[in-house]
Amino acid sequence: YDLRAGLNMDPWHPRRLEDNLRQAPDPRWPDHARLALQFVLNVEEGAERTVLNGDDGSEDYLPEIPGARRVMGERNFSAESLYDYGARIGFWRLLRLFESRQLPLTAFAAGRALELNPEAGAALAELDHEIAGHGYRWIDYRLVDRETERRHIQRTCRIIEEIAGSPPVGWYTGRTSPATRGLLVDHGGFLYDSDAYDSELPYWLGDSGLAHLLIPYTLITNDIRYVISPGCANAEDFFTLLRDAFDLLWAEGETQPRMMSVGLHSRFSGHPARAAAIARFLDYVQQRGSVWICRRRDIAEHWHREFSPPGTEA
Repeated sequence: YDLRAGLNMDPWHPRRLEDNLRQAPDPRWPDHARLALQFVLNVEEGAERTVLNGDDGSEDYLPEIPGARRVMGERNFSAESLYDYGARIGFWRLLRLFESRQLPLTAFAAGRALELNPEAGAALAELDHEIAGHGYRWIDYRLVDRETERRHIQRTCRIIEEIAGSPPVGWYTGRTSPATRGLLVDHGGFLYDSDAYDSELPYWLGDSGLAHLLIPYTLITNDIRYVISPGCANAEDFFTLLRDAFDLLWAEGETQPRMMSVGLHSRFSGHPARAAAIARFLDYVQQRGSVWICRRRDIAEHWHREFSPPGTEA
């Protein structure tokens, strides 16, 4: 068995172990920015596991309630309330933080969440934030058959198009199946997906003449750090995490510009004690020059202009 060849058997999911930090290109960010800074707001509330969505049980990922277990065959009112808070309160609090500073963000939006809360999608579109697809349901797509996942992608794209006036150009499933990326390429119309965590710059993948752009995401500068251990106990911890990452990337950006992603969830960072970290960080980065605060689609469009897909170089 050729181990090295085996790393790249699947062109849509190759192992990428080569040195990227020294060999990566200058991204040539607009206005010679040292850093492209991108905020993601995950919109999942209502799309989680629940018998109301036809599931056999309720959501069991309840880090705010230690020891919580899935309830089979019936509703879990505590789980529903935690998600409902994100939709009813947290989403709007975080949206106001960005609106008041006139800063853009990308929403990773589950189709079912937008169906149940179209007002949230309409607000995102009105403020010219990007709405990217995030699966139809906030579930593990490894447990879903290929054709169902295909229909979920199609349905989510229709929902977003109805809300925003155009279909999504970006996608992040989060809990992907082996078929996810191929289904996105087959569907067409996507500038990128973000189901990778392996770089601080976008990169191209290709197969059989098809090219697809990856804009990696993060689980580090992400507010899931509030609900995993070891993690962040309070807003000061999370602000420090974001600030330290930003400071190092900004300093490195004098010679090696990079991208920084920040992942947020309404049901986590939407609480007042945690939203304070986001407010402080937004004010902090706006005091620095040479930072491009943008949507993920802006990064994708920039990369498509500046860097040719594999096999298309002049």
